Amino acid sequence: MALRLSDLLDRAQNWGVVALLALLRALPYRFRIPLGGWAMRALIAPFAGYGKRVRTHLALIWPDLPPQRVTAITRAVCDNAGRTLAELYSPKDFKALVASAPILGAGMGPVLAAQAEGRGVIFVSGHFGNHDIARAVLASQGRPVAALYRPQQNPYFDRHFAATIRAISEPLFARGRRGLAELVTHLKAGGMLGMLIDQHFHTGAVLDFMGRKARTSLSAAELALKYNCLLVPVYGIRQADGLHFDLLIEAPIPHTDPVTMTQALNDSLAAQVRAWPEQWFWVHRRWRKTT
Repeated sequence: MALRLSDLLDRAQNWGVVALLALLRALPYRFRIPLGGWAMRALIAPFAGYGKRVRTHLALIWPDLPPQRVTAITRAVCDNAGRTLAELYSPKDFKALVASAPILGAGMGPVLAAQAEGRGVIFVSGHFGNHDIARAVLASQGRPVAALYRPQQNPYFDRHFAATIRAISEPLFARGRRGLAELVTHLKAGGMLGMLIDQHFHTGAVLDFMGRKARTSLSAAELALKYNCLLVPVYGIRQADGLHFDLLIEAPIPHTDPVTMTQALNDSLAAQVRAWPEQWFWVHRRWRKTT
């Protein structure tokens, strides 16, 4: 009975998401994305308790932030999350819009040089701006970037969720033994891969993030060292109109050891969060107990 009820709840949750996405897809892209932001900010976030989590984490990192600023950041974080979801489920329009995004930073030259040598590249970002910008922009140039993703607990949602990630750029590797084996083969062949680093990893190293201890996976740095790949921080920074982006490709992280390299990735992301706090997903429980 419990399994049956769980299955019904999964189906109901997925139906709600599919219905909302169908409504969004019926609109032109320039209206669809802001509506996605509004739906997350006004409907989903209050129900899910996102606002409370954002405020809790802001108080942890910036306890002296004025209340008005806390409110503004909280609303903007939820809005950005909704826009990002709407963009994810609009892969054709999304890729067409961002294909000509300005590419900033010192990293594109080294990336092209590495690819010319047949060397793999690992792009690392966080849940910031839209983390699929690098994959979308580079794929539009004929440079596909694979993705590593964590399958969703709801199997009905996961089917179309994975398909949308794959529509932006392929291949797609699911976390697990099989996915890891496929990922390694891809990197050995000189492929490019996108990874995210900003969620709590219970067996990760205790590193600094935003001035607080946070368990962080070392896997991106370990893969880069083991397979001689470039390790490159990247960010899709949402612009003031809410639709366009700059793609920031930073200089590669020098190869040293996994802890030092991963701390450099944390520091890179922290700098972007400080510059654009509205664009990072403060909802994640990033600073759980480290003991």
